[in-house]
Amino acid sequence: MSGTEDEELAHFKDWWQRNGKPLVTGGLLALIAVFGWQWWQKHQANQAQGASILYQQLVEASLAPGGKPDLPKVNYLAGELDKNFAGTAYDQYGKLFVAKVSVDAGKLDDAAVQLKAVVDKPANATLGEVARQRLAQVLAAQNKADDALKLLDGEADKAFAASREELKGDLLVRLGRQADAYAAYKKAKAALPEDAAVGGLQTKLDDLAKGDA
Repeated sequence: MSGTEDEELAHFKDWWQRNGKPLVTGGLLALIAVFGWQWWQKHQANQAQGASILYQQLVEASLAPGGKPDLPKVNYLAGELDKNFAGTAYDQYGKLFVAKVSVDAGKLDDAAVQLKAVVDKPANATLGEVARQRLAQVLAAQNKADDALKLLDGEADKAFAASREELKGDLLVRLGRQADAYAAYKKAKAALPEDAAVGGLQTKLDDLAKGDA
């Protein structure tokens, strides 16, 4: 090999040390990233499909023909959702169904546990507010109206403001705080869209107004 060839080989080796390995490493990392992303997407799709199937089975068990849910099956499926998909929207929708079944069966403590789990760490704002209002209703049924009212402190998202304020009014009536209840019902009415039906809410307002007359 000539001196020129030796020099070219030396230059190539030097270039390889400085650039070749990083290029190969970068290429490998790019391939890993692509295939890793594809695997993750497939994994997520499989996870969502599995959760969806369990959730559908839970709904079917909760809304069994004849109006009597299959309680053992409901509890089993809810446990599977919680074990495999904890914290997801599917898991939390499942908890709402379990809470409903528990209320229907007169098991208010069980319903409260399910709803509180969603309230504490909601998968999204909608689920959190729905669970919060339902938990307040369960607490009221347990003669814990004060605790229920505390749960509804603060302002709700606009979409839920009317229902939250009306629920506050119901709780305040239960506590004998008529003036506060009237104010809550007024806020609930004001939060409704102009074309919304206000029949039941207006009746509550009228009843309180008559009581003050």
